[in-house]
Amino acid sequence: MKFLFDFLPVLLFFVAYKLAGIYVATGVAIAAAVLQSAFVYIKHRRLERMQWLVLVLIVVLGGLTLVFRNPDFIKWKPTLVNWGFGLVFLGSELIGNKNLLERMLSEQFKLPKAVWRRLNLAWVVFFTAVGALNLYIAYGFDLDTWVNFKLYGVLGLTLAFAVLQALYLARHLPDADKAQPKED
Repeated sequence: MKFLFDFLPVLLFFVAYKLAGIYVATGVAIAAAVLQSAFVYIKHRRLERMQWLVLVLIVVLGGLTLVFRNPDFIKWKPTLVNWGFGLVFLGSELIGNKNLLERMLSEQFKLPKAVWRRLNLAWVVFFTAVGALNLYIAYGFDLDTWVNFKLYGVLGLTLAFAVLQALYLARHLPDADKAQPKED
């Protein structure tokens, strides 16, 4: 459910773009992000660092897009967000004794350090690649293609990568039959 909530500004941007163009869509995305952040802040009395980063990027880059009537600014937002996530995952390798993925999932999964490291670094590579791919689509194709990629491409790639991660993770989980004692 949280994923759908986080995805709402992107969906609203897409719908507004299809109905009224890039500048209306940018305004809608800014408003949606501000309202969404306000809702989260009121409910939890705080925003995570990445939530702040996303909010600042949409307001600043979206604002520049509207002021200068130039969609190039908003096209950078997905790249900067993805690269920000990549840096956070990479930085987590250097801070503390658990990387970010291990901190988030170690209660559910018991894995060797090397597996946690490979999973975490795979997300670093994924976020870096998606950020670069966004720029390639943004500047190599027309605006419609970029908007479609922003919704369908990024979502599809993220879901496919998450499935691949789950399959990799499943290979390293203890076998349920071996882990549980058999009853006579």
